[in-house]
Amino acid sequence: MKAESSEQVLLKGLANNDTKAVDTIYKDNFGMIQAFVLNNNGTYDDARDIFQEAMITLYEKAKSESFVLTCQIKTYIYSVCRRLWLKRLQQAGRYVIQSEALEDIVPVEEDLDIHEKRNTEFAIMERALGSLGEPCKGILEAYYLKKQDMNEIAASFGYTNADNAKNQKYKCLMRLKKLFFAQYNIGD
Repeated sequence: MKAESSEQVLLKGLANNDTKAVDTIYKDNFGMIQAFVLNNNGTYDDARDIFQEAMITLYEKAKSESFVLTCQIKTYIYSVCRRLWLKRLQQAGRYVIQSEALEDIVPVEEDLDIHEKRNTEFAIMERALGSLGEPCKGILEAYYLKKQDMNEIAASFGYTNADNAKNQKYKCLMRLKKLFFAQYNIGD
């Protein structure tokens, strides 16, 4: 029940232009969308654009008194972003699909179980990453999210060379994997 009420509070805050609600929605969801877009032929700027469009969609829906959110905000944002990104890829010619068929293939209402499972996994990964601490968290974010090369990471984090940074990244990744699966197997 608490999750539902906090989701409703966030929606009401968004509808009322509450900066705290907007920031919370952004912090809770942008990383997931950034990873999705980057893994699907996009850039950081593409992810920002798509996320902004989804936030506008959610804002407009939240302003409507008839709107009832039937899933988590994360699921809704992910579904909207996925639809928008696939449409953008299709328009750019990097994803071939008939635009009429897009409605049948990527409806926001479908695949909620998959999205819920993915949301749970993202939440577990977020907790695992949060408990990882620095410099591991920063190294992994620099490499996987910001797409920095090992020389840049070595310079940023004070390692003598790229090989040392690469070794540290590997150790951090193994620690993160251990933390993730420890929490995942608990069923959290």
